[in-house]
Amino acid sequence: MLVAKFYVTFHNLEGGKNMSRIGKLPITVPAGVEVNITGTTVSVKGKLGSLSETIDSDIIVKLEDGVINVSRPTDQKRHRALHGLYRSLIANMVTGVSEGYKTEQELVGVGYRASNKGQLLELALGYSHNVVFELPNEIKITTTSEKGQNPKVILESSDKQLIGMVAAKIRSLRKPEPYKGKGIKFAGEILRRKAGKSASKK
Repeated sequence: MLVAKFYVTFHNLEGGKNMSRIGKLPITVPAGVEVNITGTTVSVKGKLGSLSETIDSDIIVKLEDGVINVSRPTDQKRHRALHGLYRSLIANMVTGVSEGYKTEQELVGVGYRASNKGQLLELALGYSHNVVFELPNEIKITTTSEKGQNPKVILESSDKQLIGMVAAKIRSLRKPEPYKGKGIKFAGEILRRKAGKSASKK
């Protein structure tokens, strides 16, 4: 039996004008969400939990009248990239603690199954052994197996980045193959299918 653990400790840094435009957008703080800015740390707290982010010392974050504004000192490429990145991360935190994020994945294949005990997700994916995947405590997991439907793995969390990376890791355990579509796919995901080889004609 294979046990996989998953932890996230990095951020993706994007650059360019698109991120710069994103950075200029104000973030409205909904009712019930508390925001605290202390030095280079931004913390948010809501009904679904608490999140915090350490901001680069060059980026300025201000909260005024229930609106968060993120600004940068120069138009250098690095500052433009950081501007958009941190604005997106803060906006995701605000949405996460107030509304949360959810992903739903389906297991497509004969004999494929999913079950969980607490934070341990056990998957039968056609290998010689089941895969047991340990999820971070910040993620709530639900598995369903209804007759006539594909087994499902449902993840919920206030942390958008974490839930996205965990879902991608689960999918990578058995990526959908292009002929019959067997594997783990996101609900509603449209797969690009390939035609199988046809028998040669005599």
